[in-house]
Amino acid sequence: MTGDLFFSRNGMDRGRVQAKVDEALKGADDGELFLEFCQSESFSFDDGRLKAANFDTTQGFGLRAVSGEATGYAHANELSEEAIARAAQTVRAVAHGHAGVSSAAPARTNVKLYTDSDPLGTAAFEKKVKLLEDMNTYARNKDARVRQVSCSLAGEWQNVEIIRPGGETYRDVRPLVRLYVSVVVEQDGRQESGSFGGGGRGGYETYIAADYWRAAVDEALRQALVNLSSVPAPAGEMTVVLGPGWPGILLHEAIGHGLEGDFNRKKTSAFSGLLGQRVASPGVTVVDDGTIGGRRGSLTIDDEGTPTSRTVLIEDGVLKGYMQDRQNARLMGMAPTGNGRRQSYGSMVMPRMTNTYMLGGDKTPEEILASVKKGIYATNFGGGQVDITNGKFVFSCTEAYLLEDGKVGPAIKGATLIGNGPDALTRVSMIGNDMKLDSGIGTCGKNGQSVPVGVGQPTLRLDGLTVGGTAA
Repeated sequence: MTGDLFFSRNGMDRGRVQAKVDEALKGADDGELFLEFCQSESFSFDDGRLKAANFDTTQGFGLRAVSGEATGYAHANELSEEAIARAAQTVRAVAHGHAGVSSAAPARTNVKLYTDSDPLGTAAFEKKVKLLEDMNTYARNKDARVRQVSCSLAGEWQNVEIIRPGGETYRDVRPLVRLYVSVVVEQDGRQESGSFGGGGRGGYETYIAADYWRAAVDEALRQALVNLSSVPAPAGEMTVVLGPGWPGILLHEAIGHGLEGDFNRKKTSAFSGLLGQRVASPGVTVVDDGTIGGRRGSLTIDDEGTPTSRTVLIEDGVLKGYMQDRQNARLMGMAPTGNGRRQSYGSMVMPRMTNTYMLGGDKTPEEILASVKKGIYATNFGGGQVDITNGKFVFSCTEAYLLEDGKVGPAIKGATLIGNGPDALTRVSMIGNDMKLDSGIGTCGKNGQSVPVGVGQPTLRLDGLTVGGTAA
């Protein structure tokens, strides 16, 4: 199917296109022609009615030539031999006078992490709209305090083919779906919200099932009602317990980006030059794993054709490796890890995370909570900001509680976690045995590009973290 999408369907001859790629990349160290065909749809429901229903088809190519640290890149939404020839003239300039030997092609694998089937066709249009209507009705009937329900459903079917000099070709067909719901409740003039989302690489079947979407609405409503009774958050340096699953977004942002190869090759990461050194408390092991079947951040191959892998970044507190695309791996004398990703054919490849998480430890969540004399327990996060060069972060808690004498107290509102990623790793004093991945909603931004990712972690105790609060 992929070949028909890109060649006979567009009147291109594979042999002639291959010849253009070979000529364009002569003398370059690496490079490829990246072909993409993508169909996507999205539905949004708000204020008791369907607000938008969109369907989009995009196709195009990106041609890249890599010479040392320099990269030539040209792309177009026209799939034709003429357009590829024009792109070849452009990227050829980067290899002018360079006598590189093309890097060996990525290894191949028979591993397949998701289905080829188009998720957009796994449910009729009417069924998708009815799903959102049912979620709205269910939430409003569940509790009279519900004032607003916003929900959305999205699906994508991406086909890619990667053509390298010499005739090596790699293909992948990638499904992706996402369901999201947000609920606003009101009581005595006070309004609060809660949300939940889920998704993965597959069809709509899982998310249209009543058991799934009702649980999603229930969770969003539970969060909103918890926040109705929240009190102002305290401020100061204190013990913080992070819940399992989605709180791993803090790990992703504050630590994960600093372990990407480009930042370390350029020595702009707080982790630069620290391989083999202790960077975290004993027991802290962090991995990036793109090989988990059906997960939102997983890929059978990355956008350079390299199979994704389970890369150990930190092991028992010691820095073991970085996430690498082909260019940065070659320049650093390391092996690619299958983390070369791009948002679309119009985007440059960069080393990016897939599913990044911390492994579990030997403490029960109950033990960890009981150990805290005074602090906070954060179980959900919203937005945050991170400076990659020094690891400094600020994260907003969307669901958190006071902890006192080992007991979970009232919910708090307005709490922010302030710290430094590398420093925070050394403040981990207890690691739970309840490692959990997020529900499948993560999207990561870097240099203007967004890609789907996964996060996860067990319950963690961190000592002496700064909490910004709103309490007088």
